[in-house]
Formats: sequence, structure tokens, C-alpha cells
Amino acid sequence: MEKRIIGRGVLVGALGGLLAFIFARLLAEPVIGRAIDYESARDDARAALDKAAGLPMPGMGPDLFSRSVQSSIGIGFGMILFGIAMGALFAVVYCVCLGRVGKISPRNLALLVAGGMFAVMYGVPFLKYPANPPSIGHPETIRERTFLFLTMVVISAVALLGAIWLGRRLQARLGNWNAVLVSALAFAVLMGVVFALLPSFATETPQPLTDPAGHIVFPGFPADDLFQFRLYSFAAQLLLWTAIGIGFATLAPRLFGRDPVATADGTPAVAPIV
Repeated sequence: MEKRIIGRGVLVGALGGLLAFIFARLLAEPVIGRAIDYESARDDARAALDKAAGLPMPGMGPDLFSRSVQSSIGIGFGMILFGIAMGALFAVVYCVCLGRVGKISPRNLALLVAGGMFAVMYGVPFLKYPANPPSIGHPETIRERTFLFLTMVVISAVALLGAIWLGRRLQARLGNWNAVLVSALAFAVLMGVVFALLPSFATETPQPLTDPAGHIVFPGFPADDLFQFRLYSFAAQLLLWTAIGIGFATLAPRLFGRDPVATADGTPAVAPIV
């Protein structure tokens, strides 16, 4: 059964990655192109200032892959592989939760697991550390930003598990609805404290470039492009996890039957696969 669940998780993950790639190729790719053009023009302006000041000119290394390859085959292959990995991880979490989180049907469990994984792996960390377009941002802070984003993922996952535990403990006393509200509020308050304690990067995008006299010779990165890229990045991840959740929920009846019967240990009985 576990192999079948993981196989279907990989399948819906690949589908979600493909859909996310198509979405990003149509909407996010033009923004990425403008960000790369901005970086090139800014580098030229910086080089002109350095040349006028008599500073040495840094050499530029060759690109391993052309821009057309990166924007088509490269990003497509990468997003499908990412979708497969997330689908497999979703299937593992689904197997762990199956029969251990109360009387939830396999179909609804798929939607809940996908929603929870989207929240802890991208949605909540994104609120604190939103994505920047490629080539935009300070290179010296890449490692720190990556570490802090992963830290947010771990903290969000632990906080969500704690909220689920709290909700189940309060269920008998407060009822399902009130227990969910209290646990959700506790999660939000805890993450708000984490947001306040972790460092922020207020000036991650390039500011206007000035000459020695303080005159602006090149503008900062456009705010509209930054907003659009972050919006499309969030939407692409939401599309990926929606495809995983709905896709697996659609396949769930073939795994467990339309009306699964609980076994002695609480897990649904397996229906024959036809």
C-alpha cells in the first residue's frame, strides 16, 4: 500500500510541477527577463563609474547555459523534478497521518496534508522572507537568507504539529470548531513572535546607483516588477500544492474504496485496485 501511495504522490507531483512550470513560463518569465536586463544595464552603469574613477574592471565569466535554455528546458526540468520530490514527500507524510489524525476520510486527508505542507514549506516562510527575482538581491546575503528561510520552514512545521496536538487535546472540552479556532490562534501568535525575533532584510533589492557627487545615474529595481515576481512565485507554489492535493484526493477512492472501513488499528481497509 505504501508503494502505491508514494507512486501516486510522485505522479501528481510531476503533474503539479508541469502546471507550475507552464504558469511560470507564461507569467513569471517576462518579469525574470526584465530583472536580468536590469542587472546587465546596472552592471554597465557601475562599470562606467568605476572606469571614470580609475578602478580595475572585473572580468565576467562565460554563461554555462544560454538564456533560452535556462528559461525553457532548464526551468521546466527543474520544476518537474521539484514537483516529483514534493509529491513523494507528500506521500510519506500522508502515510504517517493515515489513521492517526482522527476520523478523516482519505480524500479529505489528502487536501489537509497538501494545505498544511504548502503552509509550512512555503506560505508562512514566504511572508517573512519573500522571493526575489534571479540576479536581484545582495549576493553576500544569499547563504544567510537561505538559512533563515529553512529555519522558518522547520519552525513552521513544529508549530503546526504543536497546534494539531493542542487542538486534539481541547477537542473534548471545547468541541471541534472552538478547538480548531484556539489552535489556529495559538499558531498565528507563535509565528508572529517568530517573525518579530528573526532578522529582516529591508534593502534586499538594489537601490538607486549614484555617482561620487550623489547624483542618481541609474534607478533602483522597479517595485512593480518585484511585486509581480513575488505574486507569481507564490501563485506557482500554490498551484503546485493544489494539484498535489486535488490530484491525490481524486485518486484516493481507487486506493481505499469509496467508503473505506476502518480496521482494528484505525486505518482504512484497502479496497482492491481495478
